[in-house]
Amino acid sequence: MKKRECHPLLKGEREESKYKHGFSGAEMKSLASICEIVLPSLSMNSLKIEKEHEADHENNKDVESFWNTSGSFYPIPHEVAEMLTKRGLIEAVILIRVVLCFLATRLGTLLLCGFLCFSGKWPYINNFSSISLDKREKVMQKWLKHRFLTPIRLAFVYIKILCLFVFFSWVDENGVNPAWNAIGYVVSTNEKLTNGSNKRPLEKGVIETMYESDSTLQQSLVNKGLNVTLDSKNNILKIKCDALVIGSGSGGGVAASVLSSAGFKVVVVEKGNYFVPQDYSSLEGPSLNQLYESGGVLASADSRILLLAGSTVGGGSAVNWSACIKTPQNVMKDWSEEHKLPLFQSLEYLSAMETVCEKIGVTEICTHEGFQNQVLRKGCQNLGLKVDYVPRNSSGNHYCGSCGYGCPTGEKQGTQVTWLVDAVDNGAVIITGCKAERLLFESNKNVSGKNKKCLGVMAKTLSSTVTMKLQIEAKVTVSAGGALLTPPLMISSGLRNKNIGRNLHLHPVLMTWGYFPDSNSDLKGKVFEGGIITSVHKVQSPSYTKSEAKAIIETPLLGPASFASLCPWESGLDFKKRMLKYPRTSHLITIIRDMACGEVTREGRISYKLSKVDKENMKAGVQQALRILIAAGAVEVGTHRSDGQRINCNEISENEVEELLENVNPLEGALSQGENWNIYTSAHQMGSCRMGVNEKEGAVNENGESWEAQGLFVCDASLLPSAVGVNPMITIQSIAFCISNRIVDHLRSL
Repeated sequence: MKKRECHPLLKGEREESKYKHGFSGAEMKSLASICEIVLPSLSMNSLKIEKEHEADHENNKDVESFWNTSGSFYPIPHEVAEMLTKRGLIEAVILIRVVLCFLATRLGTLLLCGFLCFSGKWPYINNFSSISLDKREKVMQKWLKHRFLTPIRLAFVYIKILCLFVFFSWVDENGVNPAWNAIGYVVSTNEKLTNGSNKRPLEKGVIETMYESDSTLQQSLVNKGLNVTLDSKNNILKIKCDALVIGSGSGGGVAASVLSSAGFKVVVVEKGNYFVPQDYSSLEGPSLNQLYESGGVLASADSRILLLAGSTVGGGSAVNWSACIKTPQNVMKDWSEEHKLPLFQSLEYLSAMETVCEKIGVTEICTHEGFQNQVLRKGCQNLGLKVDYVPRNSSGNHYCGSCGYGCPTGEKQGTQVTWLVDAVDNGAVIITGCKAERLLFESNKNVSGKNKKCLGVMAKTLSSTVTMKLQIEAKVTVSAGGALLTPPLMISSGLRNKNIGRNLHLHPVLMTWGYFPDSNSDLKGKVFEGGIITSVHKVQSPSYTKSEAKAIIETPLLGPASFASLCPWESGLDFKKRMLKYPRTSHLITIIRDMACGEVTREGRISYKLSKVDKENMKAGVQQALRILIAAGAVEVGTHRSDGQRINCNEISENEVEELLENVNPLEGALSQGENWNIYTSAHQMGSCRMGVNEKEGAVNENGESWEAQGLFVCDASLLPSAVGVNPMITIQSIAFCISNRIVDHLRSL
């Protein structure tokens, strides 16, 4: 990702008037006082690094600077307020502003803080920002544990996450954050383009609306071979093509390739922008902001789960962690027999998986694993557990730890360097920075039984220099915006099938961690180095079949900002100590094939809750992950539970281990009424427009076509009948390949 402009803290203050968050001075004062609790300025002698860990922190000047830094320093609170208003759910913004207003008054502070706001001087009751730091911290610690202060707890969690994310994602003009040296984080500069090329492989087919204007866009479209007319009265550009594909990820990229290869004129609309390897900086903050849905800060409506979804040319395939696992046999059997969809046990589907793997260059073996995967492999081997290599769409010696921010080496074979290249070579046009707003329908008198016929889509560009709407008319329209965006588009366009937006599966994730200081470990490297996922362990159970696991355990990408945001907060002192251990704190992720279903009927509004079985499977996975970390030699292990659940592994007894494992509790997010809770994450969203044998069972038929509208197809992860239980890229692309070939047959029959 291209570096964003230099952070004001590093180049001098900018005028407060430039911030557009709308928070009042009193609200900002309360917000700054909370940010100071989250990340306080403390004296260096408050820091007590154990002797065996001193080797991890050789640059004491940088550590001292970090120790003196505060989250209240200008302009961190303003950046937090800005991100909150830009990315937060409206009810969260309202809640936080109400809490901040209360804390700005003495009476409100008394109600929320009790006797800790008292002082010995007039006026005897302080507002929140006037209370001493140590008392404010005690107030915050009480809020986090109080059973009946859920709204206050939620407000603090929001602020904590955003404050730490903002702080640890800053960069100056050189792409450096002043805290990174202290915590041992380095953005690799050794990763080079493997072919040394500065080419933009989609150049001849892409139209980037961010560089267009009302006066240039029409001609740019015509130059790409499109039939374009201007409706000047309504300020609409009308475009005609054979096939319209909405989205360019694993589903849309495959569809565009197959349809254009069959000789049809294809237009792809993608609301994200187009980047190539030389654009990627591997900087966490700018990359998440420009490559992910909602800037990488997307939460369910109740804050229980944080979601990551790609939003760029290539979609999730451009930013995923490279894992290429075929659809498991038991899942194909389930979809074929239980859901009555024979496609999934057909030669057609098996052949599609082989075609996909060949196309994106899947390799089976990793020649050099990074630190976290070494931990997973060693722990499993010491316990006698099976651990498998994870196939990846890159070479076996691909050691890039930045693929989640766009692969800077150019080795990872996402759709933007595979399927979409074929598409533009065959005349497809990709319009970036273009968002589909509404599907266009007319009444259908065809004998197909569908009362609507899809004519295309009405779209808008996200460029301030283009005011015209785009009306794209096509013989077939393929929605491939993903499981979070396809349902809202269909519902807002008037479709009513009850399955649209429902049956949403998320592959919920909980994390465990283990600390491995340099001084006592034979495991080499840092958490941010090496391939992100190269090994996997399947958690089996006697009650499960041999082919199905209760959970799988893999390793994540956690940059310092993500690490800090998700890390449990107990106190400012404890948190800063945790951050100093960042480079050698290995995380394992437990992923379950969720039985529960969520819902997404409006864009950005996701509801979801785990089932009892899901929680049992998650508990089994988290327990296994902790065993693996201990067996790998961690000196300390823990979970991300809100109370900072952890245990020192030096001379630990078997009884203490079992007590820790028994106390693992997969309670859900910040609205849980329990004293301790977890924040879940999800990078796999599926099933919200599932394929079904009839309109009662699914939103689309086995050909991917809507039960309600002729000529409207779905070709993305929302098609999956249920959760797949493993990283879903191969499954999505394989289904897309099959569906796209059926769309070709449909077009040829017209």
